[in-house]
Amino acid sequence: MSDIALSISMLSLVAVLGLWLGNWRVYGVGLGIGGVLFGGIIVGHFAGLSGLALDEQTLHFIQEFGLILFVYTIGIQVGPGFFSSLRSSGLKLNGFAALLVLLGCLVAAALHQLFDVPLPVILGVFSGAVTNTPSLGAGQQILAELGAAPGSTGLMGMGYAVAYPFGICGILLTMWLIRMFFRIKIDEEAAQFEQQAGKTKESLQTINIAVRNPNMHGLMLGEIPSLDEADVICSRLKRGDELMVPRPDSRIELGDLLHLVGERHALHKVLLVLGEEVDTSLSTRGTDLRVERVVVTNEQVLGKKIRDLDIKQKYDVVISRLNRAGIELVPTSQTSLQFGDILNLVGRLDAIEAVTNVVGNVQQKLQQVQMLPVFIGIGLGVLLGSIPFYLPGFPAALKLGLAGGPLVVALILSRIGSIGKLYWFMPPSANLALREIGIVLFLAVVGFKSGAGFIDTLINGDGPTWMMYGMAITLIPLLVVGVLARLYGKMNYLTLCGLLAGSMTDPPALAFANGMHPTSGASALSYATVYPLVMFLRIISPQLLAILLWAGA
Repeated sequence: MSDIALSISMLSLVAVLGLWLGNWRVYGVGLGIGGVLFGGIIVGHFAGLSGLALDEQTLHFIQEFGLILFVYTIGIQVGPGFFSSLRSSGLKLNGFAALLVLLGCLVAAALHQLFDVPLPVILGVFSGAVTNTPSLGAGQQILAELGAAPGSTGLMGMGYAVAYPFGICGILLTMWLIRMFFRIKIDEEAAQFEQQAGKTKESLQTINIAVRNPNMHGLMLGEIPSLDEADVICSRLKRGDELMVPRPDSRIELGDLLHLVGERHALHKVLLVLGEEVDTSLSTRGTDLRVERVVVTNEQVLGKKIRDLDIKQKYDVVISRLNRAGIELVPTSQTSLQFGDILNLVGRLDAIEAVTNVVGNVQQKLQQVQMLPVFIGIGLGVLLGSIPFYLPGFPAALKLGLAGGPLVVALILSRIGSIGKLYWFMPPSANLALREIGIVLFLAVVGFKSGAGFIDTLINGDGPTWMMYGMAITLIPLLVVGVLARLYGKMNYLTLCGLLAGSMTDPPALAFANGMHPTSGASALSYATVYPLVMFLRIISPQLLAILLWAGA
């Protein structure tokens, strides 16, 4: 058997064993994809005993390519929500999450200095303690750039594996301790979250308003104060028994009924100006108007603004809502269309069909993956990751590396959405498949390389000590941030649990938090809010940590 065939066969064995281990559950908590790491350690241990050696270049390529696939698909997935998560709505959550990452770095640096822990070990323990695999890859790459000894990557992998199990359990322990300390009642927290959520706009609202203000009589819709396209859309106008599609130049009369879509506070402003809310139905049933949902799939309209398509004037159709990546938006004339956008159209059936032909609405395209943009993105990411950044006082250039470069490029490209006929939309199933393949390949190689000396280190070496270091890196930041967020940030407990899970990029912890109150979406919402920023920080932080500690050595 050739070296390549042998390597692939062994890694397949690692993947099968590891995924099987990951499916085990103890009180509902399992290793998940992390089981592949321990599958690699087991196979690597017995391979070392038998003297079996695999081709290093093949393993290195598989490891790096797997990492690239993993971080790139993560960037494509979280990119649309990454920049919006940094805005004011998630500022507090992201602030606490960034503090948690910073505290973890400080604890790791303190352990390194106080106990003279080797740099590869502390970086591995740091990555395992926060259960973040891309952090491990980024740390291994920066060590290679700094000229560390050849065995450093193996030491780092062993440190990661030793700290990983408590990294998973430590966050669950923290949630329990905070709950006990503050004597939290889950049902009360869930009710409080629902009450607070009702005061903020979780999705767009609708309202039917009767025009009662005589000062509005004869004005065009575009001239009405507070009825601004950026806040509210008027999708239907009823005058007498006639239901029509309104235009910006449509003139309203006293007694007209308007069906408005927008944010709650904006709708309230329009209500104060126009008249009163009524229960009269403005349903399209029984009329020649229809409401249809269509998906943007036509490459010709990608990146174009709604005003450029002239849909209102040309087709007499109103876009009342726009759903992008699960988030409902008020469509304005300045909104640029992206592949996969879902539009709510209001108009006559023939007019809606004409607009449908313009935007595409080809459902099959949503299941197809454009591979050209995928490899363009990966190539650009690798190039960006290879560019050195020289900072004063640093002994080596800082690079985003194969972990950071593809992530940053994916975030940017998914935010842009499309360039010409190229679009970076990826079906969720395809994204998940590529991401899982990437992380399995990466962890399989890391585990296999670490396996030869892992058992000996754990039993006869410094493994137990490394485990204690990992416990400190896991617990101290979680407890500090958890108490601060609850005591001073007045954060809802379920939201706090989602924050902690997202800060550790730990899906099992999110599943545990969701299980506390399955009907509340508080934990999932905060997890999704902090996840993009934290994933970026987790990849950058070991590089900065390595450079700073290397300089101090």
